Amino acid sequence: MPLVDVRNLQNEVVGQIELSDAVFNVPLNRALIYDAVRCLQAGQRSGTASTKTRGEVAGAGRKLWRQKGTGRARIGSLRSPVWRHGGTVHGPRPRDYSYTLPKRMRQGAVRVVLSERLREGNILVIEALELSDHRTKGLAGVLGMLGITGDRRALIIDQPGNQNLRLSSRNLPRITQIESGRVNIVDLLGHERLLFSRAAIVELDKMLGRGD
Repeated sequence: MPLVDVRNLQNEVVGQIELSDAVFNVPLNRALIYDAVRCLQAGQRSGTASTKTRGEVAGAGRKLWRQKGTGRARIGSLRSPVWRHGGTVHGPRPRDYSYTLPKRMRQGAVRVVLSERLREGNILVIEALELSDHRTKGLAGVLGMLGITGDRRALIIDQPGNQNLRLSSRNLPRITQIESGRVNIVDLLGHERLLFSRAAIVELDKMLGRGD
């Protein structure tokens, strides 16, 4: 089982935590990651693109000129798709792009990415992410002490209810803060460093370890 150092906000090692192999020691599976990301992003698509058919565009329905004798091509309606500003043939219509991926596959992809981040040395566990106030400057100083500079994207994961952390992280570029129950594959892949509180990583380990 992997052993990870637990640090305080001054970047001092204050202990170690043992993580389960079932969550943090999973072999790389690129296909599983791809399937999970594609499913999540498909569900986030708005699906509101829409075009009008010839029956929906504005315009008169009368025949513009007689069928024969004018020397021009026959035409029945101004709203025909062959005319500019006419209807659109086979254009996009509002639709739902989402589809369901089995829960075991979604959770399996999260385990794979967590394992890779741990192997890369990009998981940092803090004893408690308790800040004295909600000022952005205070959190920026803590992150600098932990070696998380402005040019690296970091995901901060803590349990619900940490109001100071939530407010202080909002104005920091490249920093995202989420609750442990909302961890998803896109956020894990989109941030190079993962910063956990001890309580959050224990909760996530138990949740993914038992398959909830």
